[in-house]
Amino acid sequence: MTVSVVQFGGSNCDRDAVRALDRVGVDAERVWHEDGLPADSEGVVLPGGFSYGDYLRAGAMAAHSPIMNEVRAAAEDGVPVLGVCNGAQIGSESRLTPGAFTTNRSARFQCEDVFLRVENADTPWTEAYEEGDVIELPIAHGEGRFEIDDAAYDELVDDDRVLFRYCDADGNVTDEANPNGSKGNVAGILGERETVAVLMPHPERAALAELGGSTDGQGVLDGFA
Repeated sequence: MTVSVVQFGGSNCDRDAVRALDRVGVDAERVWHEDGLPADSEGVVLPGGFSYGDYLRAGAMAAHSPIMNEVRAAAEDGVPVLGVCNGAQIGSESRLTPGAFTTNRSARFQCEDVFLRVENADTPWTEAYEEGDVIELPIAHGEGRFEIDDAAYDELVDDDRVLFRYCDADGNVTDEANPNGSKGNVAGILGERETVAVLMPHPERAALAELGGSTDGQGVLDGFA
C-alpha cells in the first residue's frame, strides 16, 4: 500500500508519520497539499501540526485546501484515511467525521502521555487490540476537546463509532482521566465508513521502540498494513 501523508503549511508530524508507517511495513510519502493527491494513493494520513498557524480555528483553513475535495472523494471510494491531532481537526472541519474539536477545558496547550481504552476492536484501526485494552499514547494539543450535540453523540455510540476513550491506567473512564474535557472522554472516532478515523493522540509518536516509551501506536498504523 502507498500512503500519502498530506503536508500543509504548518504541518510538523508528516515526517514522523512516514517513518512510523515504514516501521509497520507501509510505503508512505509526503505530499504537498498544493500538488494534489497522487492517483496511486491507497491511503491518506492527515498529520499533526499547526496548519496555517491554527489561525481562525484549528484545521479550518486547511479544510478548504482543494486537496481535501480529493481526500473526501477517496474516502467515499473506500480509501483508508486517518487524521491525527491537527489532522483530526482538519477531518472534522472537512466533515469527514462528525462533531468538532475545540479549546481544551484547561484553556492551555497540553503535552503529556495519556491512557486510552479501546471501545471498538472490530475496525481496521483497532483490530490489533482487544475491546477494553488500555494503551498509552502522547497528546500535544490546545484544541483537543471533542464536542458534539447529544443526539449525534448517542448515534456515534449506538453505531459503535467511538474508537477510544480517555481513561486511567486501569481502564476506568473518569473525569479525572479526561485531559481536555472531551464529551464522553472521546479520543477517537470513525466517519461514516470504518475506513475513515480521526483521533487526537499521536500513534506515530508511540511506534518506534528506539525512542523509548510506549509502542502502542503501532496497532493504529496497522490499519494501513
